[in-house]
Amino acid sequence: MPRGKAVEIECVVDSRSVTGEGAFWDKRNSCLWWVDIPAGQINRYDPSTRENKACDFGEPVGCVAPRESGGLVVAAKSGFYFFDPESGRKESIGDPESDKPGNRFNDGGTDRQGRFWAGTMRETAPKSPDGAFYRLNADRGIWKGVGGFFTTNGLAFSPDGETMYAADSDKGVRTIWKFRYDKDDGVPTERRLFFDTGSRPWRPDGATVDADGCYWFAGIDGWQIVRVTPEGAVDMTVDLPIERPTKPAFGGAGLDTLFVTSLSLNLAPGSVQPQAGSLFAIDGLGVKGLAEARFAG
Repeated sequence: MPRGKAVEIECVVDSRSVTGEGAFWDKRNSCLWWVDIPAGQINRYDPSTRENKACDFGEPVGCVAPRESGGLVVAAKSGFYFFDPESGRKESIGDPESDKPGNRFNDGGTDRQGRFWAGTMRETAPKSPDGAFYRLNADRGIWKGVGGFFTTNGLAFSPDGETMYAADSDKGVRTIWKFRYDKDDGVPTERRLFFDTGSRPWRPDGATVDADGCYWFAGIDGWQIVRVTPEGAVDMTVDLPIERPTKPAFGGAGLDTLFVTSLSLNLAPGSVQPQAGSLFAIDGLGVKGLAEARFAG
């Protein structure tokens, strides 16, 4: 826990989401978007009313982001879509892995310029490093970025937008990398080791970056959220009431509340976790996040 701080952890949406994921704070509308991947459920949580509205997308959804022109961009089982949660209208943009029916989209988000990035993973046996991160541009062009992942996760960008982070959550990999990121072209290069969790109790899942440039990731299987400095040193951990957190996102009026999604699948035998799969809010960290860019298209 942070030293000298009164940290408060609250379950704000008490659900049994199978795979709660994809937390994204929508600053313009003061709400948090998040998903339940296999259920194909897209959620909109409003902290001011404490109301969570859910809609059914009709297929598994890995991640979403609000669009500048309204509605959402969605990375789903069958590719990228534009989606209006109010009307249910959706428009297919393209499926970069139509030749890989065993894959689906997983973690993702936007870069500082409003490009949408989303990673794929193989969901059927046998496991293999077939996953890759794809970039969706405002003009609807789709570009394959970095590949060779078992379970794409941990996507985040530094405050200046010049570093891209990505992780592989697979139990045999458990690693976070950083890349030099070209803000003009949206191209990551110079892949380098950032943090190896091999000797730790947790694996890296979804992530975000705070205003100080520190990288926060969900320590899945380890009951914690972890803060890592830009130099790759752990300087804060936050204990949680659930074993399998999946994705943190800073939000709230001051961008100082850390929202966390979670899993209810494959929990430790005998453990008591009645709120596994729920959405949590953490206050009192003494840290602020950054406003994430809306998808520019």
